Amino acid sequence: MALPNAYAQYNNNKVMTASPAELTLMLYEGAIKFCNVAEKAIEENDVQKAHTNIIKAQRIIDYLRQTLDMKYPVAQDFENIYSYLGTRLVQANLKKDIDIVKEVNEHLHSVRDTWKEVMKINSGKGSEDE
Repeated sequence: MALPNAYAQYNNNKVMTASPAELTLMLYEGAIKFCNVAEKAIEENDVQKAHTNIIKAQRIIDYLRQTLDMKYPVAQDFENIYSYLGTRLVQANLKKDIDIVKEVNEHLHSVRDTWKEVMKINSGKGSEDE
């Protein structure tokens, strides 16, 4: 029983010490994970599991939308992306359509990979300025 508790403590520490950029990356990773689980559940005709995991992905997308700082012009681009992904997840859930879940998952991978690149570029900035 100590092992699951240690894992939970590790995850809690990871979240509590993460930067805002790292937290955003974790959210993308979580949404991807839930889409992966939903895809597998749809393949296995496990309607409840698919529903639960699509909802989890939707909640992450909704949270990302709610935390956008609209004073930055790029925020509108993210708003458009998140709005589209949220709508597609609703459609996927209504139809239990694996193709829609896969489409959303591909978009999430793309956004996540772009976010990683931005994080990499920004982490190198400090050393260039010194």
